[in-house]
Amino acid sequence: MQANRRKFIKQSLTTAAGLAASAIPGHAEAAYALSNRPVYSEQRSKPASRPTASIKFSVVGLNHGHIYGQTEAVIRGGGELVSFYAKEPDLAAAFTKRYPNAKLAKSEKEILEDKSIQLVVSASIPIDRAPLGIEVMKHGKDFMVDKPGIITLKQLEEVRKVQKETKRIYSIMYSERLENRATVKAGELIKEGAIGKVIQTIGLGPHRMNIKSRPEWFFKNNLYGGILCDIGSHQFDQFLFFTGSTQASIVASQVGNVHYPQYPEFEDFGDVMLRGNEGAGYVRVDWFTPDGLNTWGDGRLTILGTDGFIELRKNCDIGGREGGNHLFLVNQKETRYVDCKEVQLTFGEQLVSDVVNRTETAMSQTHCFLATELALQSQKQAQKLTIKK
Repeated sequence: MQANRRKFIKQSLTTAAGLAASAIPGHAEAAYALSNRPVYSEQRSKPASRPTASIKFSVVGLNHGHIYGQTEAVIRGGGELVSFYAKEPDLAAAFTKRYPNAKLAKSEKEILEDKSIQLVVSASIPIDRAPLGIEVMKHGKDFMVDKPGIITLKQLEEVRKVQKETKRIYSIMYSERLENRATVKAGELIKEGAIGKVIQTIGLGPHRMNIKSRPEWFFKNNLYGGILCDIGSHQFDQFLFFTGSTQASIVASQVGNVHYPQYPEFEDFGDVMLRGNEGAGYVRVDWFTPDGLNTWGDGRLTILGTDGFIELRKNCDIGGREGGNHLFLVNQKETRYVDCKEVQLTFGEQLVSDVVNRTETAMSQTHCFLATELALQSQKQAQKLTIKK
């Protein structure tokens, strides 16, 4: 009884802290970044082994809290954070507090022209990400950006053109796969043949709104790309990775604003059915995580194979297990639970190695762009969903 009481108090305090952060007036973008930082708090642990390569990197654009997870991944992988630039003083101050040894540059140009910098990492406002990446590649540097890394088909065409010309890396951090230990473990199990040939993925990406902490651009479709382009991009990445598809198309998609009429350009719900040359997929994303949940979203992924299935409960298990990174495996031999909290995250080290060795071990450029293209096509083709209250 006492243990259950302690657990309840701990969860209640976590939820209350999240709600308090979202209610802080003013400095909306700083509150937004800070309120999202706990998603990556567990990733600050040291890597199991010493990275085999090292680089110098900089950060430009701090408009989403994912920047902290991106930065930690590169540092874990052997990167030295040299400098950063943000035009917003509050965001710069928060980043300096976390990384006091990084120099605050005077401009983007200062970083772009610094020949010692090999990689630029960014989580700027989504509309600005592709143009920045293009400039980074033209200056002979590699680029790693938060999702959505590209928000229009026109931007995608230009990014592909410049990437092909410069041979630089344009990497998009699909963190729900690359920075989630259970998802990494699922990839290992499937590679070993644990569920046979993968037939379908079902990806669910619910998120908490935290409406008071959101900056203005968050509600503008032309600035963030729409719900399928944005949080849906994770799901397209996972679909391609787990099915092994190298070609895919959108069968049907829909989006809607069913609960926030005060933000007419915003989309709070979307789903997609898609087909690839190696499997099928379904995606559902939304902004309806209730405040009673002790995390930002009960993200799940079900992977169906010919000989079994895997279910991932990424951030929490409402069945009662503490923490995140839960994996359930059912196949012809057993039904098993796998605690994945000790699984090593390898994306950062692989990316650093790719920068040094000009390889594609972290993610192929073709995969990166195809996942984005599917997100953009689903957004473009989406029918409008209207639900009367």
